[in-house]
Amino acid sequence: MITRLVRGGLAAALAATTLAAGAAVSVAATTARTAVTGPNVSVTQAGNYPIFPVDNTNFAVTWTSNGTADLTGPTRLTVDLPPGLTTSGAAFTAAPADYTFTETVSPDGRRLEAVFTGTRAPGRSEFMKVYVASHGTKPSGAITVTVANAGDSDPSDNVSTYLLGSGLQPRATAPAPAVTGIGTTTGPGTGGTAVTVSGSHLSNGFVLFGGTPANGSCTDTACTVTAPGGSGSAPVTVVTPGGSATAPAAFDYTGAPPAPPAAPVVTNLTTRSGPAAGGTQLYVQGSNLTSGTVAFGGVPAGHVSCGPTFCSATAPAGTGTVDVTVTTAGGTSAVGTADRYTYTA
Repeated sequence: MITRLVRGGLAAALAATTLAAGAAVSVAATTARTAVTGPNVSVTQAGNYPIFPVDNTNFAVTWTSNGTADLTGPTRLTVDLPPGLTTSGAAFTAAPADYTFTETVSPDGRRLEAVFTGTRAPGRSEFMKVYVASHGTKPSGAITVTVANAGDSDPSDNVSTYLLGSGLQPRATAPAPAVTGIGTTTGPGTGGTAVTVSGSHLSNGFVLFGGTPANGSCTDTACTVTAPGGSGSAPVTVVTPGGSATAPAAFDYTGAPPAPPAAPVVTNLTTRSGPAAGGTQLYVQGSNLTSGTVAFGGVPAGHVSCGPTFCSATAPAGTGTVDVTVTTAGGTSAVGTADRYTYTA
């Protein structure tokens, strides 16, 4: 298994298998959909699929924030390829990198699992280009793509299927997950405890301890993961393309939590002034900014998304000259001339 952590720029990644046994999907009706209230993520695919004798080509997987509220936190994507079709990698490019992105490739090159962590306002889309090869044969079967996010309010657009030789298939909805048990409920704050979460319809899911993803994998009936570091009592939630389900018991951390990350540092603002009414979009540059929050003179900014060296944010209303700070688990950035922002009449 190959795992890559991407912090902006170009990434290589991989795809596939089919939906796990028991992860049946139902074809969604093609009638008009009810308006969604709250955050919603959808996934689509399109591009140059392999058609014999064309062997090496690529297609794009696109995930979009819809609904009426920001989509935030970890968004997990899977790509499953049919037998005979493999991928040599995927490219994901978005700059500046106000997010984190990780990818895991199955040993047979037929499954890609990726996690995008950031905030996207409604209407914002991201995509990755998946490179595939058919190895001199005429491929057949389905390419299945899924997306999952804990805040998603509409699972009807979380599965996309492309049948080689036929095209995109009608929308499908994965069944809602159910969690019936958790094997271990305590562990050290440093993390590392093996935990099994049992239930049904857990395929293509991932597990959150509080809001932190755990490393591991899910079958239709169980997720086997390693608890991340933490403190206190954390709810354990399985998030799948069909929705989210919380374990009947929380995970209680004992002892000291892991050491906090280095404190964030702000070195520049791409825009240094804007109207008193707020609404100016800008980037905050610096270091140690991952998963931070942004404030203008202590007032929270809107649409905040932070990667290691960039945060995107929308200025709130204000007056005068203020310091723009970033707060993470490592603390709040020190103020200085590099973070000054001036409101204009």
